[in-house]
Amino acid sequence: MTETLLEAPPLSGIRVIELARVLAGPWAGQMLADLGADVIKIENPDGGDDTRHWGPPFVEGADGENLSAAYYHSTNRGKRSVIADFRTPEGQELVRRLVATADVVIENFKLGGLTKYGLDYESLRATNPKLVYCSITGFGQTGPYANLAGYDYIVQGMSGFMSITGEADGQPMKAGVAIADIFTGIYAVSAIEAALIHALKSGHGQHIDMALLDVQAAVLANQNMNYLISGQAPTRLGNAHPNISPYEVVPTADGYLILAVGNDGQFKRLCAILGLSDMADDARFSTNRARVANRNEVRSRVSAETLKLPKADLLAACEANAVPAGAINSIEEMFADPQVKARGLRVDLADCAGTMIPGVRTPVVLSRTPLRYERPSPRLGEHQEEVLAELAKLEGEK
Repeated sequence: MTETLLEAPPLSGIRVIELARVLAGPWAGQMLADLGADVIKIENPDGGDDTRHWGPPFVEGADGENLSAAYYHSTNRGKRSVIADFRTPEGQELVRRLVATADVVIENFKLGGLTKYGLDYESLRATNPKLVYCSITGFGQTGPYANLAGYDYIVQGMSGFMSITGEADGQPMKAGVAIADIFTGIYAVSAIEAALIHALKSGHGQHIDMALLDVQAAVLANQNMNYLISGQAPTRLGNAHPNISPYEVVPTADGYLILAVGNDGQFKRLCAILGLSDMADDARFSTNRARVANRNEVRSRVSAETLKLPKADLLAACEANAVPAGAINSIEEMFADPQVKARGLRVDLADCAGTMIPGVRTPVVLSRTPLRYERPSPRLGEHQEEVLAELAKLEGEK
C-alpha cells in the first residue's frame, strides 16, 4: 500500500478578513480556517464578538480568567483576532489596509451598514479587484425585506421549516440549534471557494449575496417538492416521515429508538422480527405507498410489538436482519459513542496560556491535504501586534 503524501491544507495562502459576528459569518470563517486559510477576525473594542458574552457556560483559564462563552468557542477556532473600531478613521484605514492584502472578506452587517465606513464591496474592490466579498444578511441584498434585520429563529418560522416540525397537535417547533445560520455558513463557504476559483482563472473578484431566508427555504428539500407537485402544504408529523413508513421513533420496554424502514424488503424483515408476518403480505402494508396511506395503523401495530422488547434486544435484532434502526443519544452519549471517538470528532487545543479548550472538528476528511487544527478561538485582540507587524512587512515589500 502506497503511503499518502500529506501536503499543506487546501486553502493555505488564502487570507480572509472576517467582519462578522455571532454565527453564520463566523461559522463560514471557522470552516475556511480549518481548511487552511489565514482568517483574521476583526472585532470591536467594546467587548468583541457578541457571543463572547453569551453564557453560561464560560471557558475559564487556569487563573479563573474568563476566556469567553462556550458559544463563542464553537465557531471561532483557528482565527487571529484584531481590534478595529469602524467608527474611527483609524479603524477604517486598518481594515482597508488588511483587505488590500486579502483574498476574501466575510461580513454580516445590515444592508448598507458598511457603506458609511467605506468598507462596502464597491469601495474595497477599487483597490483589490480580485477580492471575493461575501455578504450574509437575513433577507439578501434585494427584495422588500432587504433592509430588515434577520434572526435565525424568525427565519425558521418564515421559511416554513417550523410548520413541518413538531407534533401534529402541538406548537410549531424550531430546531435545537440555529440551523438557518449554520446552513448559510456552509453554503457561504461553497460560494466563496467557487468565487476564488473564478478569481484565480480570471483575475476578477465578485460580490456574494447570501440570505438566511433563501438558504432555510432551499434546504426544505423533499418537503418543498411535495408541495410543488401535490399543491398541498406539508404539515407537522412529529417524528414520522412524510414519504416513508415506518420511519419514526418507536417505544420499547425501556425507552425509545428510531426505525428507518426505507423499502419493502426491510419492512418484511421487521415484520418477521416483531411477529407481524401477516402485515408483510397484506396489500394495505406490503408497499411503502400503502403504508404511508395507512400510517396510523402501521404505527399502532408496530409500536404495540416494539413496546414488548428491551431496546438493546430490538436494536440487535434489527442489526442482525439489516433493518435500519438506531439509538437516540444525548450529546454526552454521542461523544462517548465508539464510532464518534474513532472518527476523532472532538479536538482539544491549547490556547496561548496553555488552557485546553475542547471543540468539534469540521466533518471533512481529505486524504492528501488534511484540515488544520492548530489553535483554538483567539482572545480579544490577541494577534494585534503580530498581524500589524506582518502587514507593515507586506506593505514594505510592494
